[in-house]
Amino acid sequence: MFAATYIHRQAVLLLALIATAAFAGEPLGADMIFQAPNVVPLSPRLVTSGQPTADALSRLATQGFGAVIYLAPPTVPTAVAGEADIVRGQGLEFVNIPIKSGKPTEADFRAFIAAMKKFRDRKVLVHCQANLRASSMTFLYRVIVDHESPETAYEPVTQVWSPEGSWKRLITTQLKKAGIIFDPY
Repeated sequence: MFAATYIHRQAVLLLALIATAAFAGEPLGADMIFQAPNVVPLSPRLVTSGQPTADALSRLATQGFGAVIYLAPPTVPTAVAGEADIVRGQGLEFVNIPIKSGKPTEADFRAFIAAMKKFRDRKVLVHCQANLRASSMTFLYRVIVDHESPETAYEPVTQVWSPEGSWKRLITTQLKKAGIIFDPY
């Protein structure tokens, strides 16, 4: 059962990547794919993922990215040393919102909104270690700020995980405050 679920998830991610490249009018090539867990292209201008490799981070400018929002403390064991310098060295913007694992806050979400608004005119990579923080915060932003349908915006989250505990509480609380009725599953 696990193998079938894994294969299905990988097929969905590949199709999403192909669709994103086609929508962007760019050919799908080696330069369009970067090494990171749980890469989820949401649009030609927005991608979420887990921690990219240092090599992948060093090639973001060539893939059209203009900004990176990193949602984990830079001291986590799987962080890339010098990530901010790698990103900024390409002329890209870099913001770190160090959300503690299992302890997201409304202040974290507000900081994420500010960063996303600042980079509205650029292609943005939002990442953390496994795309749990990134997919959840991006879902909230798309629904609350961009007014996307919660059902549509939540689908990419389900490709990565099913939020529980403090993450589910943050999501439901923020949706309720915004007057949006949706029960994340």
